[in-house]
Amino acid sequence: MQPQWKAVGTYGTVGLEFALCVLLGLWIGRWVDGRLGTGPWVALSGLLLGVVAGYRSIWRALKQATREAERQEQAEQKARKDYHEQRDRDA
Repeated sequence: MQPQWKAVGTYGTVGLEFALCVLLGLWIGRWVDGRLGTGPWVALSGLLLGVVAGYRSIWRALKQATREAERQEQAEQKARKDYHEQRDRDA
C-alpha cells in the first residue's frame, strides 16, 4: 500500500473517532440519567468526558504524525548526505 493512502486511512478516521467519543459519552450519560433520575447532569458530564476523550485522540494522532514526519525528514537528510558523499568520492 502506498504511504500516502495509508496515512489517509490512519488519519482520516480521527474525525470519526472524535464524533464517536462524544456520542458515546452522551449516550452513556443519558442512560445513567434515565436509570438514576438525575436529570441532565450525568449526560452533560458524559458529553464533557466524550469531548475530552475526542481531543485526546486528536492529540495522539497529531503527535504520531509529527513523529512520522520527523523520521521521514531524518531519512531524507541521510539519503541526501549519502548521495553527496558518494558524488564527492566519484568526482
